[in-house]
Amino acid sequence: MSIRRLIAWVMLAAVLSVAGVARAGVNDAAIFINQLGIQAIKTLRATDLTLDQREAKFRSLLSRGFDLHFMGRFVLGRYWRAATADQKSDYLTLYGEYLLQTYTARLGGYTDDSFTVTGARQASEKDIVVSTRLVRPSGMEIAADWRVRVFDGKFRIIDVMVEGISMAVTQRSEFAAVVRRDGIEGLLAILRARTTKFSATAAIN
Repeated sequence: MSIRRLIAWVMLAAVLSVAGVARAGVNDAAIFINQLGIQAIKTLRATDLTLDQREAKFRSLLSRGFDLHFMGRFVLGRYWRAATADQKSDYLTLYGEYLLQTYTARLGGYTDDSFTVTGARQASEKDIVVSTRLVRPSGMEIAADWRVRVFDGKFRIIDVMVEGISMAVTQRSEFAAVVRRDGIEGLLAILRARTTKFSATAAIN
């Protein structure tokens, strides 16, 4: 075999190896979201647990599934650099609580629905988007795309897009408007006001 042909075979093997790793990553991300969805519905349907216990377990599940620190920094955008160390600490705590309560309230009403992964794709060098469908007893379907990234060897959710609308981008725009008007302290005050207790099994209309 000539040197040129040998080099070509080595390059082809490298390309196939990278492609195989990428496919494995996409499949693993789909499994991660599927398992998270199954565990969430199982938790909310657990009749042997009290409402408070189901809510606490559901929030813990979301906390492990989302990368709250990354999402919080992304949503605050360029204003992160302008915040003091104390403001950053307060903001990340409040944002994490706000996000968990928001999703607990929104997803908590889907106890009788079916959750299905419909596909997954490599969205960028770091991110994979997993598409899902939630079907309610009424027959209404909700399509959601979960953007996941690996942190410290584990998949974490960094954004959710419902019907094509990014939650992180929407929040980033909303938070920027508040900071421009009321400053970072104004945003912190609003987050404190919003982080009131929601029920994990409250129906979503």
